[in-house]
Amino acid sequence: MAASVALLLVLLVAVVAPPVAAELPRLEHPHKGDGSLTLLAVGDWGRRGAHNQSMVATQMGIAGEKMDIDFVVSTGDNFYNNGLTGVDDKAFEESFSNIYTAKSLQKPWYTVLGNHDYRGDALAQLSPVLRKVDSRWICMKSFVVSAEIADFFFVDTTPFVLKYWTNPENSTYDWRGVAPREIYIANVLKDLEDALKLSKATWKIVVGHHPIRSVSEHGDTQELLQLLLPILKAHGVDLYLNGHDHCLEHISSRDSPLQYLTSGGGSKAWRGIQTANADKVEFFYDGQGFMSLRLTTADACLAFHDVAGEVLHTWALAKPAERH
Repeated sequence: MAASVALLLVLLVAVVAPPVAAELPRLEHPHKGDGSLTLLAVGDWGRRGAHNQSMVATQMGIAGEKMDIDFVVSTGDNFYNNGLTGVDDKAFEESFSNIYTAKSLQKPWYTVLGNHDYRGDALAQLSPVLRKVDSRWICMKSFVVSAEIADFFFVDTTPFVLKYWTNPENSTYDWRGVAPREIYIANVLKDLEDALKLSKATWKIVVGHHPIRSVSEHGDTQELLQLLLPILKAHGVDLYLNGHDHCLEHISSRDSPLQYLTSGGGSKAWRGIQTANADKVEFFYDGQGFMSLRLTTADACLAFHDVAGEVLHTWALAKPAERH
């Protein structure tokens, strides 16, 4: 019901005040000389090293060196429990700079905000001041990273979730630059669709904090199923990568090539929950870890790694010749 109301509100706003197209910020990231691109993805991590965050970081460093990664994707909930208090909050260094110290991880970290980040000073994480503290940190609400063979579309999903706006317990959320919700969502969707239409990359990968499909504690995000998923399917998105659920998951769409990938095991995990899902669950691990991904013009190879570095699940996806 809440998702239906959200959809109706977005449609009403679109009729009354059509969103103004604004091109998403675009960053260019070169791939390797051999044409490949490698990365790690981790989410829900910022706990000053606690809840095995440091152990996951160690294994990320080892995997990052073996794969010669180009960058890291953070799927949000970067600082617990309530984001940062400001640009001078020591939690930034205590949960990020002082934890991910391996040489292989000294690469750009492309980052989205999660719901816990919005519970603090959300604008602090977007500030260029933090890049002066640690040059790896690249955080925006919605943006595109173009890496030649792949375009990564980062989407700010927290404002989509209606309960964050209506539940009195969520009164501390930092909605500066977001409210009114309906107009913000309509603009995000239009800007994303415009960017997807323009993309000529072999691989199209969308990153958000909240899952579209999940069999863990939070389950499917109904607002994203109704508002975001149709756009992804219409424009041939290959992978949707998220956090929010503190686990590792791979779910295959039954009616499209889209793969749903959850990498939210950066620290606190073990929720003890697995639910049913309408699509095909390829892999589920209720514990800590991270994901790795290697892309070429011919194929994509992903793997999920646990807190000890063991590879728990792998998947390879070939790209049809007409797309490269």
